[in-house]
Amino acid sequence: MITSHTADRNWPLWPLLPLYPYGQRQTLCREILPGQLWVFEQLQGVLYVAVPIRMTVVRLQRGGLLVYAPIAPTTECRRQLQALENRYGAVQHIVLPTSSGLEHKVFVGPFARAFPSATIWVAPDQWSFPLRLPLHWLGVPRDRTRFLTDSQGVLAEEFEWARLGPINLGPGPFEEIALFHRPSRSLLLTDTLIAIQPEPPAIAQLDPWPLLFHSRDHVDQTWEDTPERRRQGWQRTVLFSLYFRPSALEVTSLWQSVKEAGQAPERSRRAYWGLYPFRWNADWQQSFQKLPAAGTPFVAPILQELILKQSPDATWNWVNRICQWPFERIVPCHFEAPIAAGPEAVRQAFAFLRDRTQPFPEADLELLHNLDRQLQQRGITPPRPQESGIKTGSQR
Repeated sequence: MITSHTADRNWPLWPLLPLYPYGQRQTLCREILPGQLWVFEQLQGVLYVAVPIRMTVVRLQRGGLLVYAPIAPTTECRRQLQALENRYGAVQHIVLPTSSGLEHKVFVGPFARAFPSATIWVAPDQWSFPLRLPLHWLGVPRDRTRFLTDSQGVLAEEFEWARLGPINLGPGPFEEIALFHRPSRSLLLTDTLIAIQPEPPAIAQLDPWPLLFHSRDHVDQTWEDTPERRRQGWQRTVLFSLYFRPSALEVTSLWQSVKEAGQAPERSRRAYWGLYPFRWNADWQQSFQKLPAAGTPFVAPILQELILKQSPDATWNWVNRICQWPFERIVPCHFEAPIAAGPEAVRQAFAFLRDRTQPFPEADLELLHNLDRQLQQRGITPPRPQESGIKTGSQR
C-alpha cells in the first residue's frame, strides 16, 4: 500500500509551500494525444485532501516542447520529460498561466533552472504576499522572462491566448491565461474549469493512503484497502476540495478528537497519531451525486463564490472570447484530464453568470458564503459589485 521512497522523487524545496506529500513527490506521465500532448501529474493537498496537480507538455511543430503550468521538477519528473526531449527536441517555452496560484508559481523558478535554454512566459500582474517582491527575487530568471500580453509574438504560430482578469481580491489580483493550441485543438486552463469522475484517478492510487484515511466512517474503523474504500475516500476528498466543509460533514472539536484517538487501530505519525476529527452523515453521497455528471466541465464552487462573482461581466466576456476557438478537448491543471468538450460545454459551465442560478446545493455552500461575508467585512476582499447586465458579445 505504501510506495517506496526514492531519491528520484525527492523534492527538497517543499518548505516553500508545505503541502502533502511534502518532500516525496511521485510523477505520472500520460500521453493524451499521440505525439502531440502529454500531462505530468503529481499529488498535492492538506490533511490528506490530495488532488492532482498537472502540467501539460505540447510538441511544437517547429521542434521542441512547451510546458504549461510546471510542477515540481524532481529527478523523476525531469527524466520523464528528458525522454520527450530526446524524441522531439528541447523545452523551448515554460508558461506560468496565473498571477495568484501559489501552487503553480512556486515551481517556475526551479523548473526554469532545470531547463536553462527555455523562455519563461508569465501572466501579467504578478504579486506576492506579504511583501511585493520582483519575480527574479522569487527565483524566476529575469533575462529569460516575458509577459503574456495581448501582443502575440513567437508563440502566435501555434497558439492563441486570452487573459481572465485581473480580478481584484484585496491582497492581489486573480488572473488566468487560457492557451489554445490550434494544431491539436486543445484548450489549456489552470483553475477555471474542472471535471470529476467517481473513481479515483491513477495518480491518487499509486499510494492510496490518503484515500483510505478519508474513507473511514469513524475513528476506530480499520484501514482496509478495497476498491470500494478507495472510491469512498476519493469522493469525500472531492467534497472537501470543492466545499471545504460540505453539509454532510461534522467536524469534532480538538479535545473530542484527542479523547477518541486512543480507539484508532493505527496511531502512527502518518496516521496523525490516531486523530480523526470527521463525522460523515449516512447520506453523504447525495452531495457527491448532486455534482455535475462525470466528465462534465464545471466551475468549482470556491472559484464561483469567492472570485468570479466579483467580476461577472469580465468573466463572461472572457468566456465568449475563448469559445470562439474550435477546441475539442480541455486540459485543466486539476482533477480529470483531458475533458472531451467544446465551446458549448464551456458556455454551459459558466451559465451561472447569466441566469444567476446556483448549480450547487445551498447547504453545501454555507461555509463558503460565511467566508465570503467575513472577508468582505474585514476589508480583505472588496465588496461584491452590483451585477450589471451580462454582455453577450465577444471581446477581442
